[in-house]
Amino acid sequence: MEEEQNGGRFDLIILGASGFTGKYVLREALKFLNTPSSPLKSIAIAGRSPQKLTQALQWASRPNPPPSLPILTADTADPSSLRSLCARTGLLLNCVGPFRLHGEPVVAACAAAGCDYLDISGEPEFMERVEAAHHERAVETGALVVSACGFDSVPAELGVMFNSRQWMGPAAPNRVEAYVALESEKRIVGNFATYESAVLGVANAHQLQQLRRSRPRKPRPQIPGPPTSKGETIENNKKIGLWAVKLPSADSIVVRRTLGILTENLHGLPGLNESAETVEKREAFWSSVKPAHFGVKIGSKSFLGILRIIMVGVFIGLFGSIGFGRQLLLKFPEIFSLGWFRKNGPSEEEVESASFKMWFVGHGYSDGSIASQGNTKPDMEIVTRVMGPEVGYLTTPIILIQCALVLLCQRDSLPKGGVYPPGIIFGPTDLQERLQQNGISFDVISKSTIS
Repeated sequence: MEEEQNGGRFDLIILGASGFTGKYVLREALKFLNTPSSPLKSIAIAGRSPQKLTQALQWASRPNPPPSLPILTADTADPSSLRSLCARTGLLLNCVGPFRLHGEPVVAACAAAGCDYLDISGEPEFMERVEAAHHERAVETGALVVSACGFDSVPAELGVMFNSRQWMGPAAPNRVEAYVALESEKRIVGNFATYESAVLGVANAHQLQQLRRSRPRKPRPQIPGPPTSKGETIENNKKIGLWAVKLPSADSIVVRRTLGILTENLHGLPGLNESAETVEKREAFWSSVKPAHFGVKIGSKSFLGILRIIMVGVFIGLFGSIGFGRQLLLKFPEIFSLGWFRKNGPSEEEVESASFKMWFVGHGYSDGSIASQGNTKPDMEIVTRVMGPEVGYLTTPIILIQCALVLLCQRDSLPKGGVYPPGIIFGPTDLQERLQQNGISFDVISKSTIS
């Protein structure tokens, strides 16, 4: 019935809607289906098991009866099933991870069909490989392919831009450091696929290095002041009340990719068919974003919490690079992650009780021109913060669905096609305002001079 009404085409298809994260993405999407002023009039869900998809739809609709959404069978290992999905929608949301194992065939199908694609990957090697292999084709066909539309890349990208825009000329930032703190009233339990991606990332680190060596170097932005020093391994930041250690996450890579593209396109990327007003807005937005060095640390209120994080990192680092070690890590996640990850994921209560704070501590100059006078130390600090609910199952679906709604509403204002990080695409849109309306806040905490 449903399919006859819209000619068998849907505004979006969620692939992997029965997975741990996929069912939360579906639940979030249903909030915007056929509501006033929402561009979302039709959704289909896809995956390998129609039975599991039916159960996921019942779960996502509670306490209401499930709407009659079309359920499509598709498998990332079957290219023809992916092609038929792309023929039936203009936008595909991919929730099937680890993306290193299952993502590329989906991107290939979208790039060939000119179908827009968003995912929630946080895997640098996958993102960079997809850009190398499919960017040209996506530009030709008009497929906009954007990975990392979840936590923590979008809060990192929008958070850096939000901090950088607080530096009113002639002030200029030199470095912005993000501190991620996960909090919970019960206990923090992560998504197993996130853990699996981290383990596989260690296993294949050399492939990422090879890929980077094989590609032309991107231009680096001009940042005022000296390059930043490594700093201590464990830091006690009293201002924000956290112990912190460097986090080898995808965020700094994603932010660097956005800043690299911005260095070549000072006014951002032109839209497919933008109005003069949108052009003006986009150029004004990007002229207010000042590039800075960027790093990410994971924080904990206690020193013991940091030691626990380091121990998990050591386990993954040591065992992840050998086959037998990887088997152990993936077979007993709860042991090796000291209880942070379990195969069956967190309970609904654990999800509801968790939240995150991401602090952005920017150091720079009250006057950018003094930075060029040799070895001048930064004399100004701006601290901003992004906060929201649990990261994997609440914040990530909120971000992915808001990115999808921006894409559906404002497609003409966005680039025709290509493979891009989220910041360069969604920075000048109203994504930040939308996130703020959906439980993710952006605040300026302090501006001060450093003696």
